[in-house]
Amino acid sequence: MKIRNLDRLTVLSIGLVALVAGGLVGARLVLAGRVKADSNHVFELRIYHAVPGKLPLMESRFRDTTSKILDRHHLNVIGYWVTEDAPENSFVFLFTHESREEAKKKWEAFRVDPEFQEILKAEQAEKTLEKADVVWLRPTDFSPMR
Repeated sequence: MKIRNLDRLTVLSIGLVALVAGGLVGARLVLAGRVKADSNHVFELRIYHAVPGKLPLMESRFRDTTSKILDRHHLNVIGYWVTEDAPENSFVFLFTHESREEAKKKWEAFRVDPEFQEILKAEQAEKTLEKADVVWLRPTDFSPMR
């Protein structure tokens, strides 16, 4: 039986796609085993518990000033959230860092930033932060976000 040109092209295309897909799957499996050993990538979860009634002011400070300073110091925020359930006075944000050591350097530069020093003065004048929880997270080898 003679294969037409279109059929040959289809067979070759399917074969090529299968070859590429197999290579990608194989590479993914090899990398998955190395992620834990090769990566120092971490996430930093911060939960700021606001003084009752002060969450809107805390949000405003972050929206207008703090987020810009964080960005300037390459402190990469993935997102900001406020809690809807009890306790309803929590401001939550998540960072991604290349490593804890890199994060430490960036935080040190952030803390001495003159513009951040002004925010600290404003916080002393009108306290918004009751307490802060900081949690360091290491992604698992099966996590979609690494």
